[in-house]
Amino acid sequence: FLPPSAGIYVCAKCGHELFSSRAKYEHSSPWPAFTETLRGDSVAKREERPGALKVTCGKCGNGLGHEFLNDGPKQGQSRF
Repeated sequence: FLPPSAGIYVCAKCGHELFSSRAKYEHSSPWPAFTETLRGDSVAKREERPGALKVTCGKCGNGLGHEFLNDGPKQGQSRF
């Protein structure tokens, strides 16, 4: 992820806007953690296994990791 301006994280491959720094939080994982995407078209998702979705850039398909369901900072919230 590259934060080019005003707390917006973008795809390293194509520059598509993915997450806002306002949705970022500290998690025990060494990777950045976010509670939500910037917009509805920021990412694409597909089920990889129960409780986890594979997440890719909504524009170019670059792999971004996973969305873990019900693993965010608040009960019922997801973690990207």
